[in-house]
Amino acid sequence: MIKGFKEFITKGNVIDLAVAVVIGAAFAAVVNSLVEAVINPLLGAFVPSGDLAKWTIDFPGLFAEVHLGIGAIISALITFLATALVVYVALVLPMNKYKEHQAAKNPAVEEETLPSEQELLIEIRDALRKNAAN
Repeated sequence: MIKGFKEFITKGNVIDLAVAVVIGAAFAAVVNSLVEAVINPLLGAFVPSGDLAKWTIDFPGLFAEVHLGIGAIISALITFLATALVVYVALVLPMNKYKEHQAAKNPAVEEETLPSEQELLIEIRDALRKNAAN
């Protein structure tokens, strides 16, 4: 069991995944601070509380007034969309362009097409006739 665990840990995939998680967490912190410091204050100018994260919708409950934190949900949604946009623009688009460039540079060798079922049956029939004639 220890040997199998050691092999699992030392594989490149696990190390790459660990690095990706750490970098992803740091990247998320950068995007979160950008959204909290720049985008939310700009949007806060259009909400009654002046701060998007503190914007609530109040309505009466059975025993006390209920405060729905709609601003926190909108803030989290904006953070998610900003993160997805930055990842797409900074990582996905360049990688797709790189792959297209590599594909254009090294065109794939066309694979030989396999014969159809009918062609195989004809070859088998001809081989059987040839063997029967001999």
